Amino acid sequence: MKIAAAQINTTIGDFDGNVRKIIENIRRAKRLSADLVLFPELSVCGYPPKDLLEKPAFVEANLRAVSEIASATRGIYAVIGFVSINEGLNGRPLFNSAGLLGDGAVKFVQHKTLLPEYDVFDEARYFEPASKQDIFKVAGVDVGLTACDDMWSLYSFGGRTLYRSDPARALANAGVRVILNLSASPFTIGKQLIRRELITKSAQTHGVDIVYCNMVGGNDELVFDGRSFACNSKGRIVHECAAFREDFFVLDTSADNPAFDLKDMCRDEEVLQVLTLGLADYMSKCGFRRAVIGLSGGVDSAVVAAVACRAIGSENVLGVMMPSIYSSQESVTDSEKLARNLGMKTSLQPIGNIYQSYREALGYSSHTDVSLVEENIQARIRGNILMAISNREGALLISTGNKSELSTGYCTLYGDMAGGFALISDLPKTYVYSLARHINKDSEVIPNAIIEKPPSAELKPGQRDQDSLPPYDQLDPIITAYIEERLSVREMVAKGFDKDLVHRIVDMIDRNEYKRRQAAPGIKITSKAFGSGRRLPIAKKLNWDR
Repeated sequence: MKIAAAQINTTIGDFDGNVRKIIENIRRAKRLSADLVLFPELSVCGYPPKDLLEKPAFVEANLRAVSEIASATRGIYAVIGFVSINEGLNGRPLFNSAGLLGDGAVKFVQHKTLLPEYDVFDEARYFEPASKQDIFKVAGVDVGLTACDDMWSLYSFGGRTLYRSDPARALANAGVRVILNLSASPFTIGKQLIRRELITKSAQTHGVDIVYCNMVGGNDELVFDGRSFACNSKGRIVHECAAFREDFFVLDTSADNPAFDLKDMCRDEEVLQVLTLGLADYMSKCGFRRAVIGLSGGVDSAVVAAVACRAIGSENVLGVMMPSIYSSQESVTDSEKLARNLGMKTSLQPIGNIYQSYREALGYSSHTDVSLVEENIQARIRGNILMAISNREGALLISTGNKSELSTGYCTLYGDMAGGFALISDLPKTYVYSLARHINKDSEVIPNAIIEKPPSAELKPGQRDQDSLPPYDQLDPIITAYIEERLSVREMVAKGFDKDLVHRIVDMIDRNEYKRRQAAPGIKITSKAFGSGRRLPIAKKLNWDR
């Protein structure tokens, strides 16, 4: 059997655009004599549709789209992901479904069995799980359908598997030779290695060929990295699609396909590409063409500017420099050099006079003993200027805060947190430095002076980040242990972290939940990002963890 896989970038709710893209790939597969073409999970409506699923008109539009796609399946089968209605009297009202289309009609439907309810996933909120696994034949071959987590039953979190059942085993016991998996699996660092391990192990364990088709593209905080692949019944990967772009392949399962030469990116290149794709798609799918960024002369804004220029073109990015009386001249000249290297436009908007007006109105006189109130006023003046430019230009303001700052609250509400997208909010500061050096691997894009200078918000004389925070190489491992690994204070101390430092950092993280609740969305990079995948109360007591 010749199977094609179409790794496509869909937009949630863009039924016309998604249908057009699906039909184009059906025709392409037909030209290449494929028996069947496979698409990603919920490819008709886009993933994740969230509470759009509660709108009957959305579900109906999705079903009309399925009928339109079916009309293009003369002489070829297509497997698409869509939302179907639960006609029963019990359970959730919808199914997350995979449909086999052929000869102009829906021939077979398999609902998703294992519905993820962890991290960013909330599928049981909307969908009823399948009660059984069925099979069908294509070109004389018995085939089974699964969706995303249906292939994750073997995955263990800390020695505990997520699910009791294994749809792949059920299909293998029913005699299938090929399992097709429609997926919408978002990127996190190291995730492709886990996917390969799980699916090749399942193929080898059950003695079946598996074709895994993942979505590609950005949808809000999530970026789907593609990298669809096929493996034979011996667990050998025989093809893998490109990362972070649309791709397509055709595979003859009856052939003795050689092992595919897998080429993995380094972490920094992965992060650079996921940020670039995520920002480009967020802007295009939300209707933005231009971006505005506050250039401070620091490494965070430099990295954000470099990514933005890659994502949408330097001609569409405006960098705004807003020095105060506490800003060094080097911060301005470094920002100007960065902008020249990137080919982006800049605007100089000094805030000294505005800041002085605030100080006089509030009765502040000293320029040497600067209070936190005065520091925050400067940040909020800059936020106001940036938002005014954003409004005037119709450009998206991209905030430049990193995960270390957002974790500890080392940021100002309605100041440097202002913006419509927080591009690097899931990147710890140490990652930001590493990414800056990676961007410079071939030439000096980000001036070395920006990377080498001590980090500073420059909100008072002689200020350095380490006046308020520990060194980032000490801070970031604690943030990772507490947020991503979910270790308690006692467990972190037992692992060798300094007890006083752990208490200090954990207290900062816990009391700044209210700030994170008001932060702009940002791209998920790590296994536990702030946002929809980390849900904590603001009003709480945590002394039991001390």
